[in-house]
Amino acid sequence: MRDVAKQANVSIGTASRVINGAPNVEAAYRTRVLAAIKTLGFVPNRAAQEVRKGRSREIGIIVRDITTPVLASFVRAAQDLFEEAGYGLLICSSDNRKDRELELLRRFRQRRIEGLITTTSSEVDTDLAQARNDLDFPVLMFDREVDGAHDIVQVDHASGVNQAVTYLLSLGHRRILLSTGPLNIYPARARVEGYKRAFAAQRLDVDPALVRTAGFDAATGFRETAVALERANRPSAIIAGGIDMLPGVLKAIRATHLHVPRDISVIGGADSDLALLAEPAISVLRWNFTEIGATCARMLLERIEAADTEPRRLAFAPELVVRDSCAAVVIAPAQKRESRQK
Repeated sequence: MRDVAKQANVSIGTASRVINGAPNVEAAYRTRVLAAIKTLGFVPNRAAQEVRKGRSREIGIIVRDITTPVLASFVRAAQDLFEEAGYGLLICSSDNRKDRELELLRRFRQRRIEGLITTTSSEVDTDLAQARNDLDFPVLMFDREVDGAHDIVQVDHASGVNQAVTYLLSLGHRRILLSTGPLNIYPARARVEGYKRAFAAQRLDVDPALVRTAGFDAATGFRETAVALERANRPSAIIAGGIDMLPGVLKAIRATHLHVPRDISVIGGADSDLALLAEPAISVLRWNFTEIGATCARMLLERIEAADTEPRRLAFAPELVVRDSCAAVVIAPAQKRESRQK
């Protein structure tokens, strides 16, 4: 700016007012400063300007795993709105680890970002809760249930799994495996709730051995499916209760030489290219990740502008998309005679 002022033969203050768009500058001075800017190729350091104002114009997003394909549309939709509002976006993976999550929260606090969209590896961990509550910028929780003055955007997983189980029950399935994450995380609790609700609505008992809560990832999906399919009384249908689980579930089914849907029916926990292109195409619980991402961004921007309003909560209902991976249970003649005798 000193070089611009010297080139234009004006004071640094006058150069600064022109660069920042102040109206109270004489036309002749403005013309000289703009000419100097063009001659010198001067580019204002907006980041430094915002820091002087106590603002970074940056937003953070923490997800469990940034490589999860279905999250791309979520992040892209949020990024579009943030950029339109003049904010840059910092995206990080927590790897579902407490230590990494705490470190990311510390770094974001040091960078003085202006808002954060985040999940969490544990909803009950007091260290994580304290770290979030100590932040001096708004935090929006995505698909988690936590205490504190945070806006929350969730998926209604209970409704989604209820739809899936009700559909499978209508096809005659009774042994339905639900593989999902640990119960200290909202999506897993909600899925189990929806599962049990669907059985209760038909006055059917739940086999606890078919409700598995070991993890959300593909490796867990493979392991839980493989173990279940090796049992004599194996499930006739599987619900992959996590957005990353379907590859593992399908891999386990192939490893046991079973076929979808002839031998086993499958419903995925989220839509994906794999679900659509698999043979046969996999029925899924579909979320609109683009709409959810845009909503999270919009709510956070509104919170940045109005920090003192009451926390808000919004839930999106997933849609059951029926494709070719589910079939009716075929009852053998001997089973039919036994059922009639009962």
